[in-house]
Amino acid sequence: MDSSCLLLHRKFRFRKRNINMYSSLSPSPSPPLSHNWFHPVFLSFRGEDVRRGFLSHIHKEFQRKGVTPLIDHEMKRGGSIGPELLHAIRGSKIAIILLSRNYGSSKWCLDELVEIMKCREELGQTVMTIFYDVDPSDVRKQKGDFGKAFRKTCVGRPKEVKQKWKLALTSAANILGEDSRNWENEADMIIKISKDVSDVLSFTPSKDFDEFVGTEVHTTAITSLLQLDLEEVRMIGIWGPAGIGKTTISRVLHNKLFHQFQLSAIMDNIKVRYPRPCHDEYSAKMQLQKELLSQMFKQKDMVVPHLGVAQERLKDKKVLLVLDDVDGLGQLDAMAKDIRWFGLGSRIIVVTQDLKLLKAHGIKDIYKVDFPTSDEALEIFCMYAFGQKYPKVGFEQIAQMVTTLAGKLPL
Repeated sequence: MDSSCLLLHRKFRFRKRNINMYSSLSPSPSPPLSHNWFHPVFLSFRGEDVRRGFLSHIHKEFQRKGVTPLIDHEMKRGGSIGPELLHAIRGSKIAIILLSRNYGSSKWCLDELVEIMKCREELGQTVMTIFYDVDPSDVRKQKGDFGKAFRKTCVGRPKEVKQKWKLALTSAANILGEDSRNWENEADMIIKISKDVSDVLSFTPSKDFDEFVGTEVHTTAITSLLQLDLEEVRMIGIWGPAGIGKTTISRVLHNKLFHQFQLSAIMDNIKVRYPRPCHDEYSAKMQLQKELLSQMFKQKDMVVPHLGVAQERLKDKKVLLVLDDVDGLGQLDAMAKDIRWFGLGSRIIVVTQDLKLLKAHGIKDIYKVDFPTSDEALEIFCMYAFGQKYPKVGFEQIAQMVTTLAGKLPL
């Protein structure tokens, strides 16, 4: 099969079969696509820490960008969150959790947090975190001054309630957010947060893969192989011949899963970026690391003075990394030499035509992309030959014959 045929096959390999491939932020299960967002942003905060200063400033910046956040001014507070507030949380596209020193001292804030994390999982709500004069580690482990305030709130509470709060705090602290202690200028941080919120509100779900079919079976199987529920680093391989659709599958998979991770990146065309033989392997590896970290941190012109930078920057981050079109061990050494380079919960997906390469790198969990089924192959041929999913009248038999003779790769 020549290169033009391979390109055409990749384009038509997975034609749409009434499947919407977009999956939002929910880890499991996928959120209902019909969910309506009534509010752009909901803010969860401890009033005594931020109301007069930070909150008023960020509210003003939001309004400047045309975003009206829904702020809970301790409305109708009773023993538990009422239906009005529940509706507000569940109807907000973005929830911002403003974690401050005394956030854990409020039962109300903790109940809000539990509901927000539930919406993130079930509805695909975007959740952003701001750590305001508090160490994310203190929130995650409920220690320091934050932990003292939280433990006071827990006194006399049922065990199951305390456990829900703890899990919600840990999950929220694991979301990569802005730490006010890292900013010299609070105004700059607020501008950055406002831009991030505006970008999310302007985001339109990707339709890049709407016209492909056949990917759902693959992505479901690979997701099972990834075992996303395990708090460990896992590296898996996607293997198959050229033109079979590996790149498409990996991109659909990334689109489905990336919101579950602190950082994510797709490194494509790696064998072109790092050709073999390579006359200057060290420089090629440095360039790959620079591109990888630039994608991960969404920052241009990353400084990578040596090959230990990727490991140093990513070792405590939960990342999703797709390495596509890998054909040499040197490429893997540059970007994913060891699972200890990445934080707990990370998943690295290596896409290649070379099964031996995966095994040489110690990757044991490998998904083989098989040829399309007979029905899919026929559909691929018909889309290209007739511009529709089925043969034109009078061409049924010959279309089936061509598909069969082409060995399930009709293009």
